[in-house]
Amino acid sequence: MKARHHEFTKQHGNGGRRAVLCLLLPPLLILIVLKTDFLPQAVHVRETGFTRFKEDVVHKVSSLGLDSGRWQQQSLDPKKPEFAKDVAEAPTIMSKVACNFSNRHSDYCAMEGDLRIHGKSGRVYVVSSSTIGPENSTITLRPYTRKWEAATMSRIREVEIRSSPPAPHSFVIPPKCTVRHDVPAVIFSTGGCGKNFFHAMSDLIVPLYITAHEYNRGVQLLITDYNAHWVTKFRPILAALSMYPVIDADADTAVRCFPAVRVGLESHRILGIDPALSRNGYTMMGFRDFLRSVFSLQRPWTAPVSRSSGQKPRLVFVLRRHSRAVTNEADAIATLADIGFDVVAAGPEDVKDMAQFGPVVNSCDVMVGVHGAGLTNMVFLPHNGTIMQIIPWGNLRYACHYDFGEPVPDMGLRYVEYEVTAEETTLKDKYPRDHPVFADPRSIERMGKVWDVYLDGQNVTLDIDRFRGVMQQVYQSITTE
Repeated sequence: MKARHHEFTKQHGNGGRRAVLCLLLPPLLILIVLKTDFLPQAVHVRETGFTRFKEDVVHKVSSLGLDSGRWQQQSLDPKKPEFAKDVAEAPTIMSKVACNFSNRHSDYCAMEGDLRIHGKSGRVYVVSSSTIGPENSTITLRPYTRKWEAATMSRIREVEIRSSPPAPHSFVIPPKCTVRHDVPAVIFSTGGCGKNFFHAMSDLIVPLYITAHEYNRGVQLLITDYNAHWVTKFRPILAALSMYPVIDADADTAVRCFPAVRVGLESHRILGIDPALSRNGYTMMGFRDFLRSVFSLQRPWTAPVSRSSGQKPRLVFVLRRHSRAVTNEADAIATLADIGFDVVAAGPEDVKDMAQFGPVVNSCDVMVGVHGAGLTNMVFLPHNGTIMQIIPWGNLRYACHYDFGEPVPDMGLRYVEYEVTAEETTLKDKYPRDHPVFADPRSIERMGKVWDVYLDGQNVTLDIDRFRGVMQQVYQSITTE
């Protein structure tokens, strides 16, 4: 026995002695543990070291895009003490992106999965994308709905969508979530023409309704090119679409994580909705019912008024100042009253507050006004109401009808127009009759001076007899014996 031990030592030297010592240590250690209180301390050291190891790995895994909350819950589960097993079972959320760049009005993208928004940098990170390819690893778009107007779109901040492939193929480390949301997000811009009430409704509010109403207020709105005045003005509508405060994306330094994101608004037509294109079959009548609910408007429908009852149909006359104003508005109002209307005259100050003016319009059967943003308030008329647009001089019939005539039938309203003649425009006091302003309006259009000459440069003096004839027909159409 001693000979063999001597031979082993000779062959392995001191290492052999250490090996023998190691073989003898386990039973010796057990004996020591049993005779002392070393066991709880050893377990504590082991658990503390293991926990630190796990926390370090959790931090690193989170930075690679896994759900840190879910990961920590799994890795600390006492029923699963094996760390390697936890790593193998950690789920990977596969993300996907779908975009529409064929819409004439707007580009927009819809995403699902692990999505992270850093508003201040204008970036959306799509982590572990299953739809990534060389052509769409980075997508940029401007989330506004006048895509055909280069000048307008140049004012819109770009949003960048960055997709990364699933691990281990990704070399992009997206930022860690600092705020987690369990509702979808919609990103859009208020940097276009939103100060104008027509554009605010047509470019933003109607498209926002199409895009966000389906979430039943369970959606977070993030705005780029944030316009505080616009947000304040339309807060009642925004609150009806989302139960959460609007986020100024440009100033937001948080990394917000969402299960679904839409960048850009879906838009179908000017001041309108195409039910065939809407994912949920939305209509403009439905949109107007939505507004009626937001502002607690009392009249869903208008009904013919009996002339023999002594009641009068109510008419709101939307008045302008500075341009396209009716210079003889007092005579026009008197004529309307003489025909049999109960007339409400509404100047620019009256129409500013939707919460106040909406109920006024809803109480009326007819709206009259010269082409302009004020006519957009027709959205508050009850169904079957009538809108009468006065079209200024300057070959503007097509453009005016496009803005306020075409949307009317889908709103459940009736449309009448009154086209101003050369005798009814104040341009006759500025230009001779043989001037292109009268002789060749299209040449003014080709020179790009329509706004300066015809929209911003004229007022209207109505031919009262002619105006009376048109409005008598309107009166007859909405009343009975």
